[in-house]
Amino acid sequence: MRKIKTGVYGLNPLLDGGFNENSITVLIGTSGTGKTTMGTQFIRRGLEVGNDAVFVSLDENQEQIIREAIAMGWTNIHKYIENKKLVFIDASGKKFSDFIMEELPDFVERWHGVKSRIVIDPLTPVIWAVDDKYQQRELLSILMKETRKVGTVVCTLEEHGTAGRLTGKETVIPMYLADCVIHLKYIRKVGRIVRNLEVIKCRSSRHSSLSHEYRIIRGLGLVVKRLRIARKKTKTISPKLTTELKKRRDMLPREVYIRIHEAFSGLEDDDVKGADPAEILMNVLEDYSEID
Repeated sequence: MRKIKTGVYGLNPLLDGGFNENSITVLIGTSGTGKTTMGTQFIRRGLEVGNDAVFVSLDENQEQIIREAIAMGWTNIHKYIENKKLVFIDASGKKFSDFIMEELPDFVERWHGVKSRIVIDPLTPVIWAVDDKYQQRELLSILMKETRKVGTVVCTLEEHGTAGRLTGKETVIPMYLADCVIHLKYIRKVGRIVRNLEVIKCRSSRHSSLSHEYRIIRGLGLVVKRLRIARKKTKTISPKLTTELKKRRDMLPREVYIRIHEAFSGLEDDDVKGADPAEILMNVLEDYSEID
């Protein structure tokens, strides 16, 4: 799976190198957590390496987004707009079901194969456009499936209800459909606001399971604070486990033996998250204990 840089300083190591190419990432958070800023960082990073970019706005107008981007240090954003490397699609005020079913296919046909970066900000109006859950899922599924054909997509999603619980009715379907989900949140402490992000899931990729503090810095955008703990790279496979596997070699089909050995040889400490590799191996072997 090819990785592309997120544009958010300090985030790439938490995603094993960045976003998966042609994937859908959903950023969930309340107002003020930096979702739109993170989206513009993602687009800007792609433009720096020659990608084209599309910003689909379902809420704020283009001028407001540009002002916010400039405030975060993207002073030459107009250059990319004038060169038509960055395109804004203003979908605010439209009936989103019509936009997705009628206008989106034409857009995908025109941009197919471009390998662009796309931001959809925010998804929330699409969900609110219809009350029926099945229709919501259908609209979001089409939106994600079609835009993925054009490039790598980052969507923002407003979090409502009890902050931090991710149980709001607007979050369930997008979280299920997305390839990667990042939760942005903040808490108020005496005299300051502390912001944290968590990678809830990232398909086909290792990712951090911890909560990471980040800051929004003028001129830079979101910057994730580095942990002071060095990331372990030690492989969990050991001579003892290798010996145990070899004992079962003649008891397992050859392809099964090879698959299990490869799986355990590739494991790292981050994968097992404190579990005992020997116990995991025994569970796996037990599943094949009754093979004739």
